[in-house]
Amino acid sequence: MEDKHMKIKFIVMVLLIGTLGAQSRSLPSDTTVVTTHKTMIKGDRIEYKVTTGTQPVWNEDGNPIAYVHYTYYERSDVKNRTSRPIMISFNGGPGSGSVWMHLAYTGPKILKVDDEGFPVQPYGVKDNPHSILDVADIVYVNPINTGYSRIVDKETKKEVFFGVNADIKYLSEWINTFVQRINRWESPKYLIGESYGTT
Repeated sequence: MEDKHMKIKFIVMVLLIGTLGAQSRSLPSDTTVVTTHKTMIKGDRIEYKVTTGTQPVWNEDGNPIAYVHYTYYERSDVKNRTSRPIMISFNGGPGSGSVWMHLAYTGPKILKVDDEGFPVQPYGVKDNPHSILDVADIVYVNPINTGYSRIVDKETKKEVFFGVNADIKYLSEWINTFVQRINRWESPKYLIGESYGTT
C-alpha cells in the first residue's frame, strides 16, 4: 500500500514540475523551420518544401508587439515563380486557427476520417488528392490568439488586434512583409478561407 502511495506522489510531482516549466515557454518572435516532403495530387507525385515559423508584427516605432505563426507550402520543381499563384489562407472563426484548412481542405495531407468525419484507425494523415498545391503555393496564417500566434508586448491594447479593421491593418502589413521575405511580389496573390476567414 505504501508503495502505491509513493508512486502516486511521484506522478503528481512530475506533473506539477511539468506544468511549471510549460508556463515559462514561448516561441521566439521571428523563427523558421524548413522540411521537405512529397505527396500525390490528382495522380501526380509532387515534391514540396514546408516552412513553418513565426513572423513579428511591429508597432509604429518598429518594435515587435506580437508574432504571427504560419505554415508555407511551396512546390519544389517550379523554375519560375512569377506566374505561380500564392494562396493566403485563413480559417473561419473568429478565434479559430488555420489547422482545418491544412488538414481537411487545401493542404497536401489530410486527416484520415470516414464519411461522417470520425477518425479512422490507424490514426494519422494521408495524401490529399484534391490539394491545390499542384497549381499554387499556400501560406496558412494564424491570426493573433489562434494557433501559436501571440501578443508579446503586454502594454499593447487588444484593439490593435481584435476587430475587423484591426485584422485588416495588421494582417495586411504582415502579408506585405511575408511576400517581401519570400520574394513573391510578381506572383498572383489570393485570399482563401472559410466563413470569417476571408469575408
